[in-house]
Amino acid sequence: MRKTLLLATVVLLGGCTWGINPAPGSENVRTAWSGDVSNCHDLGKITVSVTDHVGPYDRNDIKVRDELQVQARNSALDMKADTIKPLADPVDGSQPWEAYYCGNRVVGPSAPPPVQGGTQPPPPPQQQSGGFQTYPSKGG
Repeated sequence: MRKTLLLATVVLLGGCTWGINPAPGSENVRTAWSGDVSNCHDLGKITVSVTDHVGPYDRNDIKVRDELQVQARNSALDMKADTIKPLADPVDGSQPWEAYYCGNRVVGPSAPPPVQGGTQPPPPPQQQSGGFQTYPSKGG
């Protein structure tokens, strides 16, 4: 009985959102996945971390990466940065980022890099009014 209760708890917690929400204004912080930031002012390094596993179970890698980016954008606001760039891939739920102030300069492609072993998804559509974005569903 105890094993069943423990297993049910772990499974339920595995689907939880860990409460990492975008701060107001963080949607204006760009992510320069592979863009040139040489003309931007370097404001410093940000290291963020999230829970990447619950007990012996690993959390979904995409969710972990998304939460790391949200935390990096939130931290960039405190530094008055408008652009962030990952310095390395996440390791054990932690990832270093560099924060920049680029002003109105375009820093190049802002789409995430392709996932290893897969095909690159289409770029997201332009932001609609009301602050929401829509994405095409699979298959059409």
